[in-house]
Amino acid sequence: MTGSPAPGPGPRPQQRKQVLLRLDPAVYDALARWAGDELRSANAQIEFLLRRALDGAGRLPKDTGPLPRRGRPPVSEP
Repeated sequence: MTGSPAPGPGPRPQQRKQVLLRLDPAVYDALARWAGDELRSANAQIEFLLRRALDGAGRLPKDTGPLPRRGRPPVSEP
């Protein structure tokens, strides 16, 4: 039998890392309020702030992907 092999599934997206983070309760409350004001979860707010700090310090890796989109996917046209 000749021909090219069937292509396998495409590259899998990289798994997101899970990190245990201990915060002062007052710091967490302030962070959660800030996240709510910007329609983000506390977790997304922490990642947003860490990326901004890394970028400002010139330490954000060049191959860092964009932040995952949150919420409901956009409605597609029929």
